[in-house]
Amino acid sequence: MMKSMTAAALLVVLALAGQSAEAFVSPSTTATCPATSASTAASSLAMGGPNDTATKDIPYGENSRKFRRTVYTHDDWVKHRSPNRFVKNIFSIFSSGIYKNVGREVSTTTTIATLVFLWNMLTVGYDDFNQIHHAPLIDNYYVPGLTLPLTPFTLASGSLGLLLVFRTNTAYQRWDEARKNWGMNINHTRDLVRMGNAFYDETDVDPATRQADLQRLSVCTWAFVRSMKRHLSPEWEDEAAYRLELYERLPESQANAIINAAHRPNRALFDLSMAIENLPMHFMRKNEMHKALTIFEDNLGSSERLLTSPVPLIYNRHTARFLSWWLLFMPLAMYKPFASTWNHVGMIPATAMISLFLFGIEELATQMEEPFTILPMQAFCDKIGNWCNEIVSWEDGDNGITTAKSYQGHSEVYFENLGDAAGVVNGNNGNAFVEPQLQEWGRQ
Repeated sequence: MMKSMTAAALLVVLALAGQSAEAFVSPSTTATCPATSASTAASSLAMGGPNDTATKDIPYGENSRKFRRTVYTHDDWVKHRSPNRFVKNIFSIFSSGIYKNVGREVSTTTTIATLVFLWNMLTVGYDDFNQIHHAPLIDNYYVPGLTLPLTPFTLASGSLGLLLVFRTNTAYQRWDEARKNWGMNINHTRDLVRMGNAFYDETDVDPATRQADLQRLSVCTWAFVRSMKRHLSPEWEDEAAYRLELYERLPESQANAIINAAHRPNRALFDLSMAIENLPMHFMRKNEMHKALTIFEDNLGSSERLLTSPVPLIYNRHTARFLSWWLLFMPLAMYKPFASTWNHVGMIPATAMISLFLFGIEELATQMEEPFTILPMQAFCDKIGNWCNEIVSWEDGDNGITTAKSYQGHSEVYFENLGDAAGVVNGNNGNAFVEPQLQEWGRQ
């Protein structure tokens, strides 16, 4: 048994070296990019996203997060409940972004299973295609077959399952909290502008002044949520678009003040406070409106906490180590249970499938742990801007449930007849087709 364990450890080390140890190290998701100045914002956005130097080291999983920003409509829910969803999900497994992200890890464990299969054919013996057994080609006491008892893996599987469950639940709770923060923003921005419109004292105020005051309240409300979105987004993805939107909607001096601020959402919130104070109404009514700003500040602080404080790294690392070593040595324990298959060959696909699903669970948690780059925050901001403008003017507008394809999120409705968006992103730096197409959609 000791010789078998030593040989197994050596085999795992060799497999890891062959597949690159990076397969079991989380890739860095930090992209260092130069700041985008106001003069270069338009040209940077016209390129359809970050420049080549900023994106060349961004892995597929990071570049594909924008396509997880799903905004559902009734049509999407119909497809979501489709009785064909199981078959479709089974056949789309190899185009899944989650599974593409763990491909190296799965290939490593599958390689180990294949090496165990071949090694044991040489050292234990093998059956040919006619089911005739042949003696081992290497018959040496010091060259044992590679097997491990299944019992330790069975005993450890319960603890591993608990770690993965807690990891996934915690990640989902973080996503849920982030979504609720934005839900509160949506609710209270509408409420704030509604109060401003209803409480406005029109005594001795001409209609043009009233409309200008309320329009200022509307755009300042939008500027806060848009600044919050930029605050929670990567610079390389959102800086250029953020600057352009501010210069388009706000007076230049106000846009410059927000852009140059060290903490942009705070500056935008200050401008919103001044817009409220500028409204002609009783101070008690202004106090009611200021309560919404306190909620905005709480939502911002809660979101900053989620962004800057991951699940304790000791928990994540221990779970990753436990899972990795459990799966790396599992092929040795799978050898005997598959004795009924030809030369135990069934252990290879079994190892691949188990690795795919277990690594996939951990990858799901990792993808949800930082929720903001998979939330459709741009869609939220555009909804808020639309609704605020509608409330202060009561001019015709849409209902805020948009199917605009420029939101860099998708459901099947948005990408109908365009193939798998994730597959498009996977090739040629991810921007050759998708980003120009998104810009084209935005112009339509």
